[in-house]
Amino acid sequence: MLRTASAVDVVIVGAGPAGLAAARHLTGAGVSVAVLEASPEIGGRSVTDHLDGFRLDHCGRPLAVSAAELRRTPGLGELTPRPFAPGLSVHNGQRVQRISAPRSTRGALAAARALVRADRRADRQAGRRTGRLPDRRAEQDADRRTVRRLDRRTGRAAPSYTTPAAGPAPAVDRPIRDALASRPAFPPRAHDAFLRPLLGALLCDPQLRGSSRGAAAALRGYAEGQLWLPAGGAFAVPELLAAALPPGTVRTSVRVTAVSTTGVHTAEHGPVPCRAVLVATGARDAAELLPGLRVPAFHPVTVLHHTAAAPGGRGAPSRDTALILPTDGPVAYTYAAGAVDPSRTPPGRALLTTVVLGAAAALPPAVLDRAVGPQLDRIHGAQTGDRQLLTTHHDPYAVPAMPAPHDPERPVRVLAGLYVCGDHRDTGTLQGALNSGRRAARAILQDFGLPALTTEPDTLPAAA
Repeated sequence: MLRTASAVDVVIVGAGPAGLAAARHLTGAGVSVAVLEASPEIGGRSVTDHLDGFRLDHCGRPLAVSAAELRRTPGLGELTPRPFAPGLSVHNGQRVQRISAPRSTRGALAAARALVRADRRADRQAGRRTGRLPDRRAEQDADRRTVRRLDRRTGRAAPSYTTPAAGPAPAVDRPIRDALASRPAFPPRAHDAFLRPLLGALLCDPQLRGSSRGAAAALRGYAEGQLWLPAGGAFAVPELLAAALPPGTVRTSVRVTAVSTTGVHTAEHGPVPCRAVLVATGARDAAELLPGLRVPAFHPVTVLHHTAAAPGGRGAPSRDTALILPTDGPVAYTYAAGAVDPSRTPPGRALLTTVVLGAAAALPPAVLDRAVGPQLDRIHGAQTGDRQLLTTHHDPYAVPAMPAPHDPERPVRVLAGLYVCGDHRDTGTLQGALNSGRRAARAILQDFGLPALTTEPDTLPAAA
């Protein structure tokens, strides 16, 4: 049986990183929580399959979350990072060009600063409108519509909506490709050979149509940290978050069909009352529970996992542990996952992880495997006869898009007693999911009259 109203303060719908992070913050502050997950397993999109001794991630994204950021979320300080080799490897179709760590770091920071300067120049040219916050106002209007729909659904008046405090007007936010085209900030050779493939990998946005502010933040994150994989697979993140929650907190295979400020209704157990509800699902499922919530567009991602002979054998892939960024072809990025994290492979085998973005990601698995095969041969040096496809995972809703103008801190409080979090309320990264979970927990604690978690900002200041 699920907990009753006397035993639980907050029901969290969804057991992905955002919801589990919020649960850790809330239980650490003495608030009782029930996390309800519709799937048989926790993790959301942070899923790792086990197949014949291999550990195969559904997402395949390298992480750029710093150790300091991980320590802000209880439990993740114990996560073991497996870093990529410093710097980057850019493949031009014929050979690999190594970009050293100092050079790639300086280039990323310089690009982040140039993006901010380019936006400020465009802002001055267009003329600043005092107090302009178009994206935040759009979010507030959407939230108010959500409240009205919930009122009609429940047949009663809901508590008043809390409007987030308005801050200073942000600088112009443009599509990344427009900002990169600015002159003289970005010589074409520099962004074609380095910035475009790197930003495509960090943001899963191959057309670079997203927010220039988001791109600047991603480049700063890359420069200030190091790309890495969680030891044992992406599932290690939600697994650690859930491990220290009180027994019985997380319940799987429980589908929530309706939410309100005083509880949720489940298909399996009927109503579950509580003091507050936090919807921590993906954007589409959140909109099903909160009608009117804005649903972003998404970047589709397909991940291919291949095995080959272990490094050192004849026809085996190289031992290189760098992230490899092709400048053309269907592959967005690829890496020797087994070399970066040996726990992902059985003895004597290698594991190659390849990510395809954009229109090519929608190709049937067999067709896509044939399309990327010659490119992987040139990049990794593995012979076609030895490389075998283990699995392909396609997710058309893998990464929420961040079109300009993008607000990296979309409101998490819909109304007092009803909240929403996830990477679609922040940035489309693991760090964005963790940030939104922390912001939601902070809002709940404030509304409960309890001390806030921390006063430190959730996002880094813009580069000068």
